[in-house]
Amino acid sequence: MSHRKPLIGIPTFHDTTLPDKLPARFAMSRPYITALVAAGAAPILLPLALDRETLRVLFDRIDGLFLAGGGDLDPSCYHQGLYVKTEGIDPLRDEAEMIMARWALEENKPLLGVCRGAQALNVAAGGTLFQDVADFVPNAIRHQYYPEFPREYVAHPIETVGATRLGDILGDTANINSFHHQAIDRVAPGFKVSAYAPDGVIEAIERDHDGFTVAVQWHPESLVTTDAGMMRLFQTFVDAA
Repeated sequence: MSHRKPLIGIPTFHDTTLPDKLPARFAMSRPYITALVAAGAAPILLPLALDRETLRVLFDRIDGLFLAGGGDLDPSCYHQGLYVKTEGIDPLRDEAEMIMARWALEENKPLLGVCRGAQALNVAAGGTLFQDVADFVPNAIRHQYYPEFPREYVAHPIETVGATRLGDILGDTANINSFHHQAIDRVAPGFKVSAYAPDGVIEAIERDHDGFTVAVQWHPESLVTTDAGMMRLFQTFVDAA
């Protein structure tokens, strides 16, 4: 009998790039799926705009939840008004991710968040965001390298925090890519910072418990072929699931 691969659910995004005359579609970028498969998972894409009961059926069947990168969260999710540089809001995605992230936290279901996923997790758990790093963080380095640079471009180092799961996975330091203009501001209750950028911007958070609830601000899926630590991050998540 073959070993059962853990089922990892990935909430999709509402793709609005198609002409209005074509049907709406839900989609997700391929590199996340490729990295999860390489780590031994069986990823499935979760559609949006489902009723809560149907969403719960899907959630109950997955072994882990993956929150991917994407556009900005609606700041109303963390009780702020809309800043002029906040963009790419996807209300259907916000709703699905907030619900499923909270379910995962309640049930200690393994969760890995990437870029927007780190921000979504922090907000779902009660934290807040800087709506633009350059405008709200004094002396910030550059964090948004899209679209001028390729996804595997190493932008800056990070330092992990001692006695954290992420530190165990990556070691004391790592070199990362960077494609975000927002960042975590107030860390959600029950979470701790597990990595910082050189300017003090939070680059990773994790839940302070024995399960696996980790989220990073960069895009490790684009570095798994060149950095063994990034592959370990996915493998540790999949193993937990």
